Amino acid sequence: MIRLASPADLPLLPAIEASAATLFAGTAVAHLVDGETTAPAELARSCRAGTLWVADDGEPAGFLMGTTIAGWLHLQEMSVARRAQRRGLGAALMNAAIAAAPGLGCTHLSLTTDRLLPWNAPFYARLGFAIVADDDPMLPAWLASLPARVAASGLDPARRCIMVRAA
Repeated sequence: MIRLASPADLPLLPAIEASAATLFAGTAVAHLVDGETTAPAELARSCRAGTLWVADDGEPAGFLMGTTIAGWLHLQEMSVARRAQRRGLGAALMNAAIAAAPGLGCTHLSLTTDRLLPWNAPFYARLGFAIVADDDPMLPAWLASLPARVAASGLDPARRCIMVRAA
């Protein structure tokens, strides 16, 4: 079941994110395995805004956190615990956000991801997202600047891509 997160879910989400990150072991982004999880304040803000969804299979097993910016729903983090992966929870979380976007006043959805891992960009493409160049004139400046800004977090900007779709 996909539902909006409640404040009671928030303490459980970092463990889900850390579990999901183990998928990156042995890849070019292996440093994410031991990386920091999303800040509790960011999770709480998203929860209050109604842009934090939880996949619940008796207990939270995954989450998708977004933020609304000038008519866009930007998807910042999606994590599914390793024990619950490959069961369609990621797609269900994404579909919940896609369905909610118009009600949040958003006409477009966006995200950034690794363009080279075989399970990242192709997964989002199956859900209707398309890679766009960061110099595409349709992109707002805040979104176009994201791939270059990730270098501070240890991600290679050359590996990152922006993906968008209409709501």
